[in-house]
Amino acid sequence: MFSKYIHKRIRIVLLVIILCFLLIIGKVFYIQVIDYQKLNRYANGLWSRNLPIEADRGKIMTVDKKVIADNLTTVSLVFIPNQIDTNKKEQIAKEIATILNCNIKAIREHIFKSSSIERVHPEGRRLNYEQADKIESLGYEGVYLVKESKRVYPYEKLLCHTLGYVGIDNQGLSGLELQYDNYLTGSAGAIQYYSDAKGKKLKKVENYVEPTNGIDVELTISYDIQSVMERELDNAMTKYNADGAWSIAMNPKTGEILGLASRPGFDPNEYQKYKTEEINRNLAIWASYEPGSTFKIVTLATALEEEKVDLEKDTFYDGGSVNVDGARIKCWKHGGHGAQTFLQVVQNSCNLGVNTGTLLNLQKPLKIV
Repeated sequence: MFSKYIHKRIRIVLLVIILCFLLIIGKVFYIQVIDYQKLNRYANGLWSRNLPIEADRGKIMTVDKKVIADNLTTVSLVFIPNQIDTNKKEQIAKEIATILNCNIKAIREHIFKSSSIERVHPEGRRLNYEQADKIESLGYEGVYLVKESKRVYPYEKLLCHTLGYVGIDNQGLSGLELQYDNYLTGSAGAIQYYSDAKGKKLKKVENYVEPTNGIDVELTISYDIQSVMERELDNAMTKYNADGAWSIAMNPKTGEILGLASRPGFDPNEYQKYKTEEINRNLAIWASYEPGSTFKIVTLATALEEEKVDLEKDTFYDGGSVNVDGARIKCWKHGGHGAQTFLQVVQNSCNLGVNTGTLLNLQKPLKIV
């Protein structure tokens, strides 16, 4: 009886052990076969590192396809500190500081820093070809040159205030560059590689993720009109020794701006060399004035177009002032011009005759064409 009880317990224990093994095997199967993608993503997140590749900013063009804001491919210096031989870090810092003609202390701070990736800023940004070739020839592990895109304005001061400018990281800081920054800015790519727990690069094929360039923007500005406008403003500034000048050309049928310029101007390629007042004041839209008497011709032309006024037969009496909805409007001439035809109203630039008399006639039902 006791022996049967022992055997029964052994069978139960054996059954439990078998069930445990089955559960373990099932779990391993689930992890390796069904849920392996999730774990693979976690592992890639721990092992993978990215060397960023900057996307080109979208171009800005005139309506006649002239590129007035373009990109120039440059390179910048990046360190992966854990990949650099500890015994060579001081030597590398000295050599690179010599090439970049900068303080060795700044380079040391990057090389000896315990981080996954170090962008050498600003000393290692936008390197020229000579500097890049010298660094490349060193052949040190953990020292990389990565592609960057630099904004360039090939026509320099052309449409400068309207275009605006960008910062060292290609972010829009003013003008159209700032207004349409979300469209002009692309998505960065990367060179993906794998490293061990100490940050050492593993010998595995690297993956290249191509950057997505920004969207090009086409303006209504005509290059021919804009260039002529800029030239004539420069001539006017020189001839009259003016403090400022500005001009706008617009298509009256559509409202499209064909040219827009103001002086003094600046070169967006080197905006740091100019005063804030010079780079941030687009006088054509910033220094606005009331149209004044120049708008009288618009009011009168509307009345003539709608046949509400006869220049020679209709008359208006100017007594010097008139009350309109509780507001007193005065004529520029004390005592007014008296009785006059609307032709005389125009000749005398009579405030009341054009702005009040004409508007009263326009309140009559308009002709429907």
